[in-house]
Amino acid sequence: MLAAGHGRRLRPLTETTPKPLLPVLGKPILLHTLERLARLGVEQVAINLHHRPEAIPAALGRRPAGLEVTYSTEPTLRGTLGALAPLRDFVAGAEALIVVNGDSLCRWPLARLLKKHRRTGAAATLLLLRGADAESFGGGVGLDEGQRVVSLRRGRSFGPIKQRRVYAGAQILDPARLPPPQEGESHFVPDLWEPWLASGQPLVSLTTRRRWHDLGTPGRFLEAALDQLPWWRRNWLAPGTAGPRRRWRRVVAESGVEWGAGTRLRDCLLFAGSSLGEGCRLEQVVVGPGTRVPPGTQVQQRLLTRPRAGISPPPGTSRLGELWVSPLVPDGSR
Repeated sequence: MLAAGHGRRLRPLTETTPKPLLPVLGKPILLHTLERLARLGVEQVAINLHHRPEAIPAALGRRPAGLEVTYSTEPTLRGTLGALAPLRDFVAGAEALIVVNGDSLCRWPLARLLKKHRRTGAAATLLLLRGADAESFGGGVGLDEGQRVVSLRRGRSFGPIKQRRVYAGAQILDPARLPPPQEGESHFVPDLWEPWLASGQPLVSLTTRRRWHDLGTPGRFLEAALDQLPWWRRNWLAPGTAGPRRRWRRVVAESGVEWGAGTRLRDCLLFAGSSLGEGCRLEQVVVGPGTRVPPGTQVQQRLLTRPRAGISPPPGTSRLGELWVSPLVPDGSR
């Protein structure tokens, strides 16, 4: 699992916590995916680390979801493909290698993906998303009529393109066809997939309608958390939340959240230890960990966090009393 990124567009939520450890419905993002891997029958998992590398092992231990985990720390980021280089012994002898983005959230159809990979004998089988705007993801993945991959992003085409899809953060590789590990930084698109296409190695795809979230910005994180709400529940409140009767709709509140009387919330995510004063009215708002929102605050479509020494606020942030008020989509983010 790829979990070594900095999560810069989610600052300051990720200043002290790696993005894969941020909670969704009481569980770290990473644990949601690990549980799906365990249900598939996977027994061993490798996770690469870079930003706050001690945090993920401390939180998950050696056997999360019953899986035996190998942690691979990268003092210097190696890139998505380069992450496999220190894991050559882990990969050796594997029938198939499942690679999943550890900072994404999806009800991954991994069983179907593995079945198709085995049936086609492809060098790689990519999970793609139906319905997403490929142009907003660098041009997406180009497919021919047989759903074989013929183009990646806006680069060279290796055949007629029938349609374009968005890569949904999961793939299965044939370990026997991987090139020898290289030192330095390398990535799947320019250093593996495109050379494979150029040499005639087959790359196939499986398209899913399941919702996928890359959690790249506070707005996308909010959307992902609300998407996990079961259809029959208006809200999800973790154990340890406390407050008077409320008027909320589509709210996720992590552990230790408190609120005063008269709060009205709609489409909100409240991180652990945050609190709301009386009469707050928030809509499409993320409240960061340990953040205290003053009574009577009225805010829409913002991230609210507490200022911290030595940490810079995201671009576009303003000050509201003792709060940082930041856009849900930072400047320059898609």
